[in-house]
Amino acid sequence: MARTIRIFDTTLRDGEQCPGASMNRDEKLRMAQQLARLKVDVIEAGFPAASEDDFAGVKEIAAHVEGPVIAALCRARKPDIDRAAEAIAPAPRGRIHTFIATSPIHMAHKLRMEPDQVLDAAVEAVRHARTYTDDVEFSAEDAVRSDPDFLCRVTAAVIDAGATTVNIPDTVGFAIPGEFGRLIGSIMERVPNVGRAVISVHCHNDLGLAVANSLAAVAAGAGQVECTVNGIGERAGNASLEEVVMALKVRPDLFYADTGVETTEITRTSRLLTSITGMVVQPNKAIVGANAFAHEAGIHQDGLLKHKATYEIMPPESVGLTAHHLVLGKHSGRHAFKDKLTELGYTLSDAELDRAFARFKHVADRKKEVFEEDLAALVDDEIRAVPERYVLVGLEVTSGIGVKARARATLTVDGETRSGEGAGDGPVDAAYNAVKTLTGSIAHLTDYKVQAVSGGTDAQGTVVVKVEADGRVFTGHGTDTDTVVASARAYVNALNRAAAWPHARRATGP
Repeated sequence: MARTIRIFDTTLRDGEQCPGASMNRDEKLRMAQQLARLKVDVIEAGFPAASEDDFAGVKEIAAHVEGPVIAALCRARKPDIDRAAEAIAPAPRGRIHTFIATSPIHMAHKLRMEPDQVLDAAVEAVRHARTYTDDVEFSAEDAVRSDPDFLCRVTAAVIDAGATTVNIPDTVGFAIPGEFGRLIGSIMERVPNVGRAVISVHCHNDLGLAVANSLAAVAAGAGQVECTVNGIGERAGNASLEEVVMALKVRPDLFYADTGVETTEITRTSRLLTSITGMVVQPNKAIVGANAFAHEAGIHQDGLLKHKATYEIMPPESVGLTAHHLVLGKHSGRHAFKDKLTELGYTLSDAELDRAFARFKHVADRKKEVFEEDLAALVDDEIRAVPERYVLVGLEVTSGIGVKARARATLTVDGETRSGEGAGDGPVDAAYNAVKTLTGSIAHLTDYKVQAVSGGTDAQGTVVVKVEADGRVFTGHGTDTDTVVASARAYVNALNRAAAWPHARRATGP
């Protein structure tokens, strides 16, 4: 009988620690709600002791997301554990996830503790966590570089103390699949009480082996895999959720295991994360990349026409990838618009719906065909909640061959309407310089990306920019059928995010 492997999603904790992937509270909640639709088993919502904002974010997810277990990470310290317990308290099912390092290099140089002290701290942390919840996970940080005998001692001790899940992480992405599989197999054989807990793995991708190591661990008996959507995370990232899930789905003959994930939500989840963070997936990324199901070679195309299984090991529909769907037009009403958004998984307030519908009418007047992707892009653009110190009201741009690009922008700044001009090397540069003139911003633009939402010359363009203010990076998004307008929207959105961050206020103008 096939085992069911738990999927522990840490996109909102480890994934968000990736530079440029930070999310505000509303974005975290939207991502958590989509992860619930994806039917992951556990959502690690954050590290409550890290900051007040992280604490509030975890608590909000615990209060409003149903289905998955909501986990909070904490060090093996009572104040951290208390804070985690308070954050997950509203959840119907909450988990405290506590950790301490067990490798000689970490114990000696970071913790400055002897092994027996680490063992005692781990046991005490689990016991304290159990006073709040029956669902306690313990992680032995840097387990791969730990002494195997000591690792087995710690595992047995924390299970006796009440840990229901024990995580064996490859914290620095050092392991090789055969080696990691043997380590998990050894723990399964040597720890006498291992049957009272689920063995989990959390693999980093520094050598590009995070998914391979995770699968080797499953084959050796691990019952939970910790991973992130699109594989985002610190340094080279984490094991990619979609790759782990689909590998188990496609190869049941090898792993005799599956997950409870709703795989048809994979593509939507990946696109939502990209939309929120601005971290674009590489075209050749497995499962969710733009080329994952593309076939250009003539031999491949011929084989597919004869029988899809010749070159497709899984149908694109199995991960929620479908052809563009024409859904609405300029004569469509508000009710039909709302129904379609509900079908796409959006729940909007009346105010958000009004703004999104106005944007839809604007797009429908300019595009012959409006697709699901268009709707998702404009709604994502509209409902990114951030206080609007700056509002783009108007933009006029002149550019051409042999002509210096010039732009005139009109913004409301703290409720006051202002107009200003700027010149630049091109229309986008000119528009940004005009916005800088009006806002007085000294935030530095560090990244700019543009891509079409759907096909055709009238396609909407989605622009993602990153600006740096006071050493912190803020992501802005903008969508419009006019790429220059989309660029200006994205830039203003980033400046608003920077202005809303207390420590960056002086870097974003008066």
